[in-house]
Amino acid sequence: MPRTDLPLAELWGWRPELGEPEDLDDFWARTLAEQDEDLDVRLERVHSGLVTIETYDVTFAGHGGDPIRAWLHLPAAGIGRTEPLPGVVQFMGYNGGRGLPHEHTFWAQAGYAHLVMDTRGQGSGWTTGDTPDPTPTGPAQPGFLTRGITSPADHYYTRVYVDAVRAVGVLRSHELVDAGRVAVAGISQGGGIALAVAGLTSGGAAPVTAVLADVPFGCHFRRAVEIAPGDPYAEVARYLAAHRDQVERVFATLGYLDAAVLGRRAVAPALFSVAMMDQICPPSTVFAAYHSYGGPKEIEVYEFNDHEGGDAFQQRRQLDWLAAVLG
Repeated sequence: MPRTDLPLAELWGWRPELGEPEDLDDFWARTLAEQDEDLDVRLERVHSGLVTIETYDVTFAGHGGDPIRAWLHLPAAGIGRTEPLPGVVQFMGYNGGRGLPHEHTFWAQAGYAHLVMDTRGQGSGWTTGDTPDPTPTGPAQPGFLTRGITSPADHYYTRVYVDAVRAVGVLRSHELVDAGRVAVAGISQGGGIALAVAGLTSGGAAPVTAVLADVPFGCHFRRAVEIAPGDPYAEVARYLAAHRDQVERVFATLGYLDAAVLGRRAVAPALFSVAMMDQICPPSTVFAAYHSYGGPKEIEVYEFNDHEGGDAFQQRRQLDWLAAVLG
């Protein structure tokens, strides 16, 4: 796969102008404050077939009280589980859901309390999901990026980000979890959500403790839409090809949701990854998020990989890094 973005030597100094709405902080403070404080968490033990992990089917109140599904995986009692447990909240890639109970258990295998959040309305692409998005939106392209694209209050990712912030609260509230040692993690869309959550929780009394953002999506929207050759960013390009009079309005809305902008507010240590031949999340958009990130940060560069990024090599790096950060 040929490289189509800026060379690596240039990206180390790549700090593009990332404009942000003047009322960004007010918008998010108001949006989060409008949610009911009660997370309404319900857990039901399920059998995954894995003898070293205990799994629970979780439902909690997300944006607007909508029921959001998740899996909670815990290292099984009696095999060296040390309490209270550090935790990882995992967010999924585009059009992937929480999957089946045995699918996404990596962090529980490593000794963490591991919450895998379903992404509302998604989960019919590369893995399954169980959470609908009941909120109606106006005209949109197939996919999720243009749902509610003319207003940040109505946009799909406003709901998803609120769900994700509340998912962190769900894991922190569990009796076996050390609320002061909870990380957020994700690949692609999941990485962008993790960055957004890190920024949105930084102003409170309990910011997330660490961030793992692999080839993150949803960063520097304007550049991504202009240069990414395919979906999901092309959803916005096709929408604007039809709605020629909405360019400024659309990018104004996306400014409230840009993970590179929200990540400026983060304070937690972060480990990024970027793939230099990535055709979905252009490297320049990842570096824009990395350079603007507000907390301590490191980045792993995979020079000859597409959107799969570091895969197992990055997981090995994450295991050591997260153990050091969370102690």
